[in-house]
Amino acid sequence: MRISTIQAFNSSVSGMQKNYADVSRTQQQISTGKRILTPADDPVASVRLLQLSQEQALNAQYTSNNTAAQNSLNSEEAILTSIETVLQRIREIGVQVGNGTLDATDRASLGTEVQQREDELLSLMNSKDASGHYLFGGSQSDQQPFVRNADGTYTYQGDESERAVQVASSTFINLGDDGKDLFENVVNANRVSTSHPTVGVNADGTVSTGRVSLGLVTDKAAYDNTFPSSNPPVATDGVGIHFLNSTDYVVYDQADVPDWTTYDPTTPPTGQLATGSIDTNTATSDFITYGGVRVQIDGVPQEGDDFAINRKPDEEKRSLLNTVSDLRKALQGSGNSAEDNRVIRDTAAVALSNLDTVYSKVDAVRGSVGARLNTLDSTGDFIADVTLVNKSVQSDLEDLDYADAISRLSLQSTILSAAQQSYVKIANLSLFNYIS
Repeated sequence: MRISTIQAFNSSVSGMQKNYADVSRTQQQISTGKRILTPADDPVASVRLLQLSQEQALNAQYTSNNTAAQNSLNSEEAILTSIETVLQRIREIGVQVGNGTLDATDRASLGTEVQQREDELLSLMNSKDASGHYLFGGSQSDQQPFVRNADGTYTYQGDESERAVQVASSTFINLGDDGKDLFENVVNANRVSTSHPTVGVNADGTVSTGRVSLGLVTDKAAYDNTFPSSNPPVATDGVGIHFLNSTDYVVYDQADVPDWTTYDPTTPPTGQLATGSIDTNTATSDFITYGGVRVQIDGVPQEGDDFAINRKPDEEKRSLLNTVSDLRKALQGSGNSAEDNRVIRDTAAVALSNLDTVYSKVDAVRGSVGARLNTLDSTGDFIADVTLVNKSVQSDLEDLDYADAISRLSLQSTILSAAQQSYVKIANLSLFNYIS
């Protein structure tokens, strides 16, 4: 076989270039600590490494979301605890003013404290988390949710949805809570109106001093199922309380008023719903309950007295702030008359019932926040474990075995040196060297 000079040179140079590339590649592996420098080094491992890298980036985002969610929920839990503390104090004031022993000055003083607590509640309900988002504004987290109107009432400006953040592939955690559901949609204990349309006069000319208090819904199921109602409910739905004398009364449906001139208790008319009696001791409290609604009768009713209790469909709900505002206004505007005492008593009773409802809702949400924080803890631990496993797999796939690499580099360097030395010798071979 004949080999030309150029073939010999090309073959030697090609071999040295390959050996040098091997040495250079091994040196680069050692300097980076990576086994795979290009996808061509190991296509299957490269694809898997890309998948793991994407999973790690996603897990890093989950971890960041988890931290943000924990900060937000910890803030919410602290705010809800503060709100409960304020509610407890307002409730204490409600109980204190409801017993009728305070004069107008004392009530006004307590009204001032209620006003301060009202302002505190407004501030707490407009709290933000560490990211600057309102906790109780729903998805409208950049807009103040609760505002005070010019007339002293309050309006909710958020929405009824909730912000959520993803902390795992199929786990979403709500940040904050819907302020409308929590603080606005409070079932109003005083969702009925009361009035005294007909004042009774006894046969001897004695005029009634009877009075009916604000109505309180004490049994929701009975109110929904028994108290007269149209579909949908209207303000004319209700019952009447007719006194036959100063003690005996008949509860009737206002849609079917009996003829009292011919009334015979032995043959009850169709409109009659219930009967009862109160005592004659004005020092005791006389309550009448029907269809889940309770009212208190003050004074001394007389024959012919009619009291009316009607639904208030537009006042089924009463917000927390408006409830506190009602109590504050009653205290600050109270006098020292017997009627003033009764108004305060009735207003305090309504406020206490509504405050208890809100307190129960706040307490339930606190439990929900705690459950969400527990979920974040367990999910965070899971993501941390997955991240650790992924890093281990990534290391197995791409990290370099230094002992093997150094040994290989030594061998490749020796081969390269030998190739270079042999090239020098071959390059000096020529027939001209032997011509004298």
